Amino acid sequence: MKLTDILPLEKWVELEKEINRRSGLNASVFDVKGIRISDFQKWPNRLCPAIKANDKGQSFICAVAHMNLAVQAKQTGKAVIEECDAGLFKVVYPVFAQGEFLGVVGGCGLLLDDSETDTFLINKITDIDEEKIEKLSTGIERRSRTEIEELAHYMKEEVDKITGNL
Repeated sequence: MKLTDILPLEKWVELEKEINRRSGLNASVFDVKGIRISDFQKWPNRLCPAIKANDKGQSFICAVAHMNLAVQAKQTGKAVIEECDAGLFKVVYPVFAQGEFLGVVGGCGLLLDDSETDTFLINKITDIDEEKIEKLSTGIERRSRTEIEELAHYMKEEVDKITGNL
């Protein structure tokens, strides 16, 4: 079973857009292989596109964070909120239908109130100049853990609506 077997792609995109509208995060729905199911993308900052455009950044920052959080969500059946190696947070909520894990709904790209971007680590992984990383990091919005937990609760409610009759 796939995510699009339980809800049309257009409806998943509507959910991504609503998560983005509510939070400012780059919202996305990923299948079990960690692949985005839509091409909706709205960057919350200038740093993330630079990291994603870098092969090492995509592979060793973005993909690793996603896979780690998706596995945690699958194992616990709950939302997971963690920072990626760049210092930005990611939130995911698992999608199960008839006991089968189908993927996650989530978003990323902002800072928690008490966090900073890890310019040193980003530089070491991607070879992007640290000064450039600093400039790209300027103005990244912050959210409280409470705000993100409320967003995770919204994701849970929406996923429950989608999967409730299955």
